[in-house]
Amino acid sequence: MEPDSLQTEVILTHPRESLGRVQLDWTPQPGNYLDFEGKTYAVLERRHRYQLKAGRYRLHNIAIYVQSAKRPSEKSLVEGRWVIGDATCRYNAHSEIIRCAVNPDGPCESCRFYENLEVKSA
Repeated sequence: MEPDSLQTEVILTHPRESLGRVQLDWTPQPGNYLDFEGKTYAVLERRHRYQLKAGRYRLHNIAIYVQSAKRPSEKSLVEGRWVIGDATCRYNAHSEIIRCAVNPDGPCESCRFYENLEVKSA
């Protein structure tokens, strides 16, 4: 059985509860969003579980830990990955999960704390 054909268990982090299993045609990474049973969740963590069979370890189960979330409307591409919010702001966390410390819910567009990130040359 190929890893991409395994069912993935979706587990809500708080309160800890299994939401069910889903067949995915992509590999969920932390920071990705998943639509499951009409709700949107942010992927926080992915775990692989292996089983010893015939003297070899084989991928047995994949579990993703999620929290309820809404998809961010603002994204920036930084070094080949998407981050939430305006990456030109000094306070942006450059994270797929959290926008920033001063205005985590956004939006960046009208944020009174916005400060342009000055890039220093070496």
